[in-house]
Amino acid sequence: MREDGSSIPAHIAIVMDGNGRWAKARGRPRTIGHRAGARAVNRCIDWCVARGVGALTLFAFSSENWNRPAEEVGTLMQLFLRALDREVDDLGRRGIRLGFIGDREAFGADIRDRMARAESVTANGQAMRLTIAASYGGRWDIIQAARRMAEAAVRGEIEPGQIDERRFATALGLADLPPPDLFIRTGGDKRISNFLLWQLAYAELYFTPTLWPDVDAEVLDRAVEDYGRRERRFGLTSEQIARGLPA
Repeated sequence: MREDGSSIPAHIAIVMDGNGRWAKARGRPRTIGHRAGARAVNRCIDWCVARGVGALTLFAFSSENWNRPAEEVGTLMQLFLRALDREVDDLGRRGIRLGFIGDREAFGADIRDRMARAESVTANGQAMRLTIAASYGGRWDIIQAARRMAEAAVRGEIEPGQIDERRFATALGLADLPPPDLFIRTGGDKRISNFLLWQLAYAELYFTPTLWPDVDAEVLDRAVEDYGRRERRFGLTSEQIARGLPA
């Protein structure tokens, strides 16, 4: 449950794994799996809006994914472009605010321009925050934040001794969102793969063998039902939680 006792996570973060294996099992190229995965993204967004989830963060493309075969990377970039062109106006109409975290400089100018347009078109959305982690890595995120803190100290804006967890977190990706309550990874692997290393410190972790293209409302409902049965103590004891002490 969330700190406020709700069984619906305020913020869900997902590693969408299994597109390639889904395609291989059907004797199809990996690119077909990625296209099927894009449809699963739409189902997931619909589910979150219907359940009242306030924020959804999806790991779309890691900093390590650039090392994949050039053909696959090219297909992923084309899918990314088409999704931005096709979906953004609809997201805006539905009140979904879209944002991106990651190293944008790794992308070509055309993708960076589309990302900026997507954020602008959806900037007033209030129904849900959708964040896409693209060319992102958790270690990269922490290093960028450390550099920002160091640069601020050099400029005399802060003293090194003033850097604490709260201030440091303001320099990270997702700084304007609450940390994820629930982390989901599809595809069966049980690791977080350099995703939101700082932000997932107290998230509940849920792993499912379901491959991402097969994810639907039933799979997501099971994840949230499991989440709702957990006691989130945030370093306290069960007895303290029962007495209503703040985490």
